[in-house]
This record gives sequence, C-alpha cells and structure tokens, in this order.
Amino acid sequence: STCACVEYYGKALESLIKQVKIMSIHGKMKHKRNKIFTEFRKLPGGILVCTDVMARGIDIPEVHWVLQYDPPSSASAFVHRCGRTARIGNVGSALVFLLPMEESYINFLSINQKCPMQEMKPQTNVLDLLPKLKSMALADRAVFEKGMKAFVSYVQAYAKHECNLIFRIKDLDFASLAKGFALLKMPKMPELRGKCFPDFTPVTVNTDSISFKDKSREKQRQKQLEQQR
Repeated sequence: STCACVEYYGKALESLIKQVKIMSIHGKMKHKRNKIFTEFRKLPGGILVCTDVMARGIDIPEVHWVLQYDPPSSASAFVHRCGRTARIGNVGSALVFLLPMEESYINFLSINQKCPMQEMKPQTNVLDLLPKLKSMALADRAVFEKGMKAFVSYVQAYAKHECNLIFRIKDLDFASLAKGFALLKMPKMPELRGKCFPDFTPVTVNTDSISFKDKSREKQRQKQLEQQR
C-alpha cells in the first residue's frame, strides 16, 4: 500500500529468497521506474514488489500470481490489480490477504465489482522467517529504519482506507502487526499514543547502538550524534 512497505519488504525478500530475481518499484522512484519495469519484463522469471503504481495500464506477459499483501484502497483498484494476471487468454491467479475482522470486504467486492472470490486455505508447514528479519535489522540500521517507516506508513494508509467501516483502525492489533513487520521496538506515532502492548516484547538491545552497514552513512550518523551531545 505504501512506498515504504515496498522498500522494506523488497529488501527483506532479496535476503530471504535466493536464486530468484527480486525487483522493487514505487511512485517515488520517478526516473528509475521505466528502467526497472523494462528490466523486469525481460526476465524469464522473478518477483516484482510494487505499490498501486503498477495496478493499471501495465502489461507484463505471463504473470502467474498477483499477491495483494494489503487490501487495496478502493474496490476498483482491486480489479485492476487482479487484471495484471490472466491476460490475453492466459491463466493466472490473484490472492488478497485479509484478517478475520476484514472478511466482509469479500461481500463488498462481490456486490460492488461483481467479483466473486473463494477462500484459499492457509498453508501448512510455513517457515518462520521473522527471526531472520529481526537479525537483519540488528545487523544494519538501514533495515531497522526501513521496518519502522514501513510500519508507520502501513498504519497511516490503513486509517485512510475508503471502506473504514470494514477496515477500522481502532480494531487493528498493533502488537501482532509489529511482530509481522519484525520490529525491534514500537515506534512513536500519534496512533499508538497512550496505548500499552503487553503482547509485544521489544528487544533488550539499545537500538541507538545499531549502526549502518554503509560506512559513509554510519560516519554521518556518528557526526550528527556528536553534535547532539
């Protein structure tokens, strides 16, 4: 749903999935977008992590799966996203992830877009990759900061959803969401002010001590810390 989520999960998938080309694209990449899109179209296979910037007017042949990790902000966007697959007589699948409290969105799409859906049973024997993602955040401040920004942007996007009777931010389980983003601690943001999260355990490490793997960025950060001191 957001550029920050694409940045974070694109980076995560690069490390978690080997021998598959992972590319990321979003609206803030203005000059790079055409280059990335052209490169992806030429690939024999791969994964493109993207925002709704790729939801319409784009033709990539033989897309087998469209995975909608976040519910689209509008019902029409849902159909446009699905339309990236099964093009020109080809076969393809589209999947949207919904929480139990969001299931009435299925009826909404069925009425609003004449789009019937069927439930896909949860996969069994799924690997828990969150510890690995946490380790990545502890080893590189860039990953830690991307995760925090992604979480904040996700919550803000959720709060602005056009179907706010279905997607109610007050019902969102922030602790589980933070675990899903493999956060090391809860960020400071207005939506979380005054709330307690007994189900979320922050790391015991002082996150200020996490350094950038990029030496020039770390040098700049240390300089700023010195000025603050």
